[in-house]
Amino acid sequence: MTRDLLVLGGSGVDSTVYVPELPLPYRDTYHVPPVVDRIGNTGSGVALGCHALGLRVAFADLIGDDPQGALVRHALREVECRFGRAAAGTTRSVLLVDPAGRRTSLHDPKATPGERLPRELYSDVRARHVHVSITDRCRDVFAGLGGVPVSTDLHDWDGVNAYHEDFAYRADLVFLSAAALADPAGVMRAIIARGRAHTVVCTRGADGCLVLTREAAGEVRAFPAAPLPGPVADTNGAGDAFVSGFLYALLRGRPLEERVRLGAIAGAHACTVAGTHESPIGEPALLARAQAPAG
Repeated sequence: MTRDLLVLGGSGVDSTVYVPELPLPYRDTYHVPPVVDRIGNTGSGVALGCHALGLRVAFADLIGDDPQGALVRHALREVECRFGRAAAGTTRSVLLVDPAGRRTSLHDPKATPGERLPRELYSDVRARHVHVSITDRCRDVFAGLGGVPVSTDLHDWDGVNAYHEDFAYRADLVFLSAAALADPAGVMRAIIARGRAHTVVCTRGADGCLVLTREAAGEVRAFPAAPLPGPVADTNGAGDAFVSGFLYALLRGRPLEERVRLGAIAGAHACTVAGTHESPIGEPALLARAQAPAG
């Protein structure tokens, strides 16, 4: 069976701490609401988001023989998963979330130098599209993907850090955030010029996103954000939800404008639910919101 999407890398556990403000001033002790461990990290979010939208998804990664690894297995139980053993344990993040839903992530990749995602975990998976997470263990997967279209998400890349370049210049579809970019349009043009990407999407939170395609001769298009369907609860996972909605529309053959629209709707939904990836939007709700009148 051919899957719609193969997601490589990016599983982990988020420990969410709700704090009174960000940045958090120094104090010896803060009393906070219950700290919650949830499925987290980018690959999990894209896999769960696309699965909720009805796509046939396979996922491969390394996780630890630890309680966090057991949580990952349970959270992804409805997705076809191929897990190997991560020597240092399961990737973890501590997320500080303020009352407005903004977050600061303290990320522990549990990386072992030279550890790579074994090709035998996923080489027999036939998929229409592959999404590669920017974990170091996935750095070498591109050569073995057999010409299948590939996407990646550079997250808050600053446009300079060499760590991201293998991913930025070897993917056909590149997502990134404007959070650390002084010149988003310039970085997007550089990705097109130096790599193989046909499309670069730069998300800007409440300001929507920018899109550049190879055919556009350097013209960057701006698209608005989707209206929030409720009050902000937690912005964790909004970027991964955007990617999920965009990939859903891409794999359903929708035009660029609709890919952006459905990505924005999925991202807006993610901002209104607690947790990172536990309640992704489903296909009926996504399409219903897409058809609703603006405003």
